[in-house]
Amino acid sequence: MEVQDIKKYSEKFENILETISSPLKPWLPLIARFLLVVTFLEDSLRITSQWSEQTVYLEKYRGFHWTLSRSFLALNVFTMLICSILAMLKKYTEAACTGLALVVVSQAVGYGLIFDTNFFLRNLSVVGGLLMLLADAISSNYKKNRNAYYFFAGLSSSSASHSINMNGSHHHNNASNASQPIFPFLQDLDKSAYFQLAGRILLVFLFMSFLFAGEFSILRMVVTAVGAIGCVMIIVGFKTKWTAWFLVTFLSISNVALNNWWSLHHGHPQKDFLKYDFFQTLSIMGGFLLLGNLGPGGLSMDEKKKSF
Repeated sequence: MEVQDIKKYSEKFENILETISSPLKPWLPLIARFLLVVTFLEDSLRITSQWSEQTVYLEKYRGFHWTLSRSFLALNVFTMLICSILAMLKKYTEAACTGLALVVVSQAVGYGLIFDTNFFLRNLSVVGGLLMLLADAISSNYKKNRNAYYFFAGLSSSSASHSINMNGSHHHNNASNASQPIFPFLQDLDKSAYFQLAGRILLVFLFMSFLFAGEFSILRMVVTAVGAIGCVMIIVGFKTKWTAWFLVTFLSISNVALNNWWSLHHGHPQKDFLKYDFFQTLSIMGGFLLLGNLGPGGLSMDEKKKSF
């Protein structure tokens, strides 16, 4: 198969994907944000419903004082609930993402899981999703403020032109001002591009965690192998939108197949672990959905191709 044929089929697939996703497009950011925080909402519910077990574990096995264990859990629940709601509503997104990232770190330290490879890699992916959420907020603010910036920049230019016509001596001042950024909101776009790059890289750590999690199985190896191909495309930013959609679909199927916690009886020792992994994977899917909706950003092959 020649390169032109691959390109043709790729464009066909993108058109089909665009047609299928167009009815959902207005709702995609909200769905993505909900999925991103669902693991934190589930975790806050789990801590609340298992309060006594959680405090016993922290006090008996982690050496927490009883006041510290309760304060630690209460602060985690409060932070997860408030920050999740703020993230879904797109209010104070930077503070919300920072709060949720601090929860990830505090739980890793508090529960002694910081050196657990599977936990570490999966949580890197969750943080990658939070970075995509941050990039989405910056991009939204840019779009919202762009017209205002252009309007005021236009007024400033008109005023400057009028001053030049009235007084030729202003030439030197305007020349020195030319080196200053006319559109400060472009700096936000630069920040957004770096957040998107970091988010893309961190999101793919989920597939690395499959190498270290659970028992060996053909399904797990297939998930890892297929995911690895998608990961490379995501990191370099090549065909990012449809790759993100493909990985969301792929993760939906593999998540149900591998983390089917509902099929285990109530007292099964693996039930809570599978449930935790299930909702965490949903959050990572939310990150990929945001990536598919937002695009890879300026630091990607997709964007570089537009320059040629």
